[in-house]
Amino acid sequence: MADNRKATGQLGEEIAVRALGDAGLTIIERNWRCPVGELDIVAEDIGPDYASGASDARWLVLVEVRTRSTTARGTARQAFTPRKQAKLREVAAHYVQEKGWRGPWRIDAVAVQLDRHGRQVAVEHIRHAVGG
Repeated sequence: MADNRKATGQLGEEIAVRALGDAGLTIIERNWRCPVGELDIVAEDIGPDYASGASDARWLVLVEVRTRSTTARGTARQAFTPRKQAKLREVAAHYVQEKGWRGPWRIDAVAVQLDRHGRQVAVEHIRHAVGG
């Protein structure tokens, strides 16, 4: 069971990496760990920084991937619970501090829904999925 969950998670991350690349993001790191948790994907994006007024700012994007192959425990999108979001904020703060990032950053989510045979049904990239 654990091996199957791990394989499903790895497949979901591969699908997410492709989807993020197709959306124009550049992948910097994968599976970054710290004492309080893990970030599945760390990427960069170019977009407006409304705080500074810059039109083409480099954004740090910290990405959580949730993958489901059934809906017995809810969909992949429903897996972004308030508890998970709080944990992501904590891990993101560690990353930003450790790397000394001074620019804009956000937490995105990628929800990957598979069928019971492991075939991709849907992929949803949710920008700014977790607020500060």
